[in-house]
Amino acid sequence: MGACLALCSLASCASCLCGSAPCLLCGCCPSSNSSTITRLVFSFFLLLGTLVSIIMILPGMETELQKIPGFCQGGTSIPGLENQVNCDVIVGYKSVYRMCFAMACFFFFFSILMIRVRSSKDPRAAVQNGFWFFKFLILVGITVGAFFIPDGFFHNVWFYFGIVGSFMFILIQLILLIDFAHSWNEIWVRNAEEGGKGWYAGLLIFTVLHYALSFAAVVLFYVYYTKSDDCTEHKVFISLNLIFSIVVSVISILPKVQERSPQSGLLQSSMITLYTMYVTWSAMTNNPNRDCNPSLLSLVSNVSTTAPLPTSAPGQVLWWDAQGIVGLVIFLFCTLYASIRSSSNAQVNKLMQTEEGQGSGGEGELGEDGLRRAVDNEEEAVTYNYSFFHFHLWLASLYIMMTLTNWYSPDTETQAMHSSMPAVWVKICSSWLGLGLYLWTLIAPVILSNRDFS
Repeated sequence: MGACLALCSLASCASCLCGSAPCLLCGCCPSSNSSTITRLVFSFFLLLGTLVSIIMILPGMETELQKIPGFCQGGTSIPGLENQVNCDVIVGYKSVYRMCFAMACFFFFFSILMIRVRSSKDPRAAVQNGFWFFKFLILVGITVGAFFIPDGFFHNVWFYFGIVGSFMFILIQLILLIDFAHSWNEIWVRNAEEGGKGWYAGLLIFTVLHYALSFAAVVLFYVYYTKSDDCTEHKVFISLNLIFSIVVSVISILPKVQERSPQSGLLQSSMITLYTMYVTWSAMTNNPNRDCNPSLLSLVSNVSTTAPLPTSAPGQVLWWDAQGIVGLVIFLFCTLYASIRSSSNAQVNKLMQTEEGQGSGGEGELGEDGLRRAVDNEEEAVTYNYSFFHFHLWLASLYIMMTLTNWYSPDTETQAMHSSMPAVWVKICSSWLGLGLYLWTLIAPVILSNRDFS
């Protein structure tokens, strides 16, 4: 009897996976808005691909990956370079590049397919919100095919796709962090005004903490990532980002800015400052000049920075480091937040192509069997731009590819993966542009006083 009930439950869930409007008729799905569930499932696809990519670069996996026919035969399939590349070095990044290429193709296809979908009544909305089993099969099929792409110039070309896409995704991460800080500040201030004065203390504590961590980071950067007679670029990067962060923090509390944007404040500025310091650190760790880029291991163990690093040893690549792990954590947070966000910030909603306050889950409708169904909250109009959401996930796939490979540039001729200055400048420029975007959100209501930014 129990087995029969289990089979019936599985059949119900299968209809969720294969149906044209999942979670609207299935009791196995959670009580929420269909728009939120759809974003969460697509984000799950991205996170699943990320997990597979991480597994592929774990120590020992290179032996299994070399068993894929032709994947690392003689080192490479490029004419004239046979037996010149160590497979233990190459297969890790080749696997990540191909897995992320498959995810990028998947999301880019849906980004094109979903252009100008206005409501759930559009036939394409059924594809967006359903048929999950078939979507999963499509993703698996693209992934399998990606592993049979000839080497050629694929890795070098896709590296530059990753550079550009990651630059754009870093900006999106910054926008999401600004939105999160605005929502956080708004909720806690409202709670404080309702009688809980402890919320003000909480805001103050987190603001001071963010600035303290940022200041500590600047000090450590000057100590470990600069030298008195070298590392001029690092000195410029650190100094400029410190100055820019102070400027936007001061502007955020100016009387005219506060008058036009009461929700702005030091909490948002402190979070942006801390994120800017992270991006600065991430950029400096990609500097190929090892005198200016000590490994974290050498810093902890007080080893000379001139000693050979793992990345220079034959057959070894340092896939994991501290900035990469921090980058993954921020990526996971921003991806999940983008799936469930419900913002009242009009400027951020315009940038992210979402409707105000419509991203959160609802209570769900109660069915005849007593189970709640997910609500189709997009009959009149979609609550987020389908095409832009997939474009965002496309950029996220490229960002994950670069993060998991430490932004290394593939070089089959020298049998190695190495850091490159383009990665440094992409990250630094994204931090400057991100600070510029945040500055614009502060001064735009003042400069364009005839427009409504509420």
